Amino acid sequence: MPHHFGSASRARRSASLAVTAMAVMALTVACGQENGTQSPNGQNVGAANPAQQPAENGYGSDGGYGADTGAAAKPKAAGQLAVWDSKKLGKVVTDSAGFTLYRFDKDTANPPKSNCEGDCAKTWPVVAAGDAKAAPGTDATLLGEVTRADGSRQLTIDGWPMYRYAKDTKPGDANGQGVGGTWFASAPDGKKAAPGAGGGGGDYEAGEGGEEAGGDAAQEAGLSVRKDPKLGDIIVDANGMTVYRFKKDSAWPMKTACTGACLEKWPVVEPVEKNSIDAAILKKGFVTFDRPDGIKQQTIDCWPIYTFSGDAKPGDTNGQGVGGTWYAVSPNGKLVGAPK
Repeated sequence: MPHHFGSASRARRSASLAVTAMAVMALTVACGQENGTQSPNGQNVGAANPAQQPAENGYGSDGGYGADTGAAAKPKAAGQLAVWDSKKLGKVVTDSAGFTLYRFDKDTANPPKSNCEGDCAKTWPVVAAGDAKAAPGTDATLLGEVTRADGSRQLTIDGWPMYRYAKDTKPGDANGQGVGGTWFASAPDGKKAAPGAGGGGGDYEAGEGGEEAGGDAAQEAGLSVRKDPKLGDIIVDANGMTVYRFKKDSAWPMKTACTGACLEKWPVVEPVEKNSIDAAILKKGFVTFDRPDGIKQQTIDCWPIYTFSGDAKPGDTNGQGVGGTWYAVSPNGKLVGAPK
């Protein structure tokens, strides 16, 4: 009998070790580094995918519309829409490059019709329909299109035709707000953007007492991809703020070198739901990091990610290259613009 008991004990220990080994192997596969997946002993066990080159967005420094607006710009598609939370305007829809989208009171939504033609369209370039994708956490069924007088197709949100403003020269600008008493930034549900007005259904509904939804709503909204004029495709948080990685961190083993005062300048990105992020963002290694200080932090490819306190509004990339250690993050989790 004693011999039989010892055999069972050894069997249980062997099974336990096997389960532990499988768990370590699974995490190893999920959490890779730029130079390959790293095993617990620090050896590289796989080659990394080549880094993607930043893509041009076609806007240029003046937003692609020209400073004099002497000719109507060719309609540009919106791409992956995003939503940023403006202190003054509330929830505002932007295109993939971070430019504010507007609606015109003289248009109609039911049926959809644009009344901005000729010189009007020079100042308020139309947003082309086609490749627009709903911002994470918003109602995709609200997106549509209307055929304009010239036969081109224009993006609509809940029936309202969408425009950009020629005097918005960089991401985050909203110089068109209130122009002529008829032009207003668009909320995610196609209504006029307004603090506390919600807009977008579900994740962007106003809270009790008229307060806007806070941290939980932002987390549900997830992460999206913005096309930056200089950096190409980069990840932004639910408020449109640029997401960064720290070169002194590590993915495997998962460790952070940003603690204490560092976190005041580089706040962590809190965990978000995987099913609420842009489809272009890498899902492998999209896990929560339980930091030693007790803070939970989102990771991409097992790398901890942050925002920068020096970025005041969506479209800012003031953290890029700081100290030679902080860089924006591409959709595949790589450092954007970091020296080889």
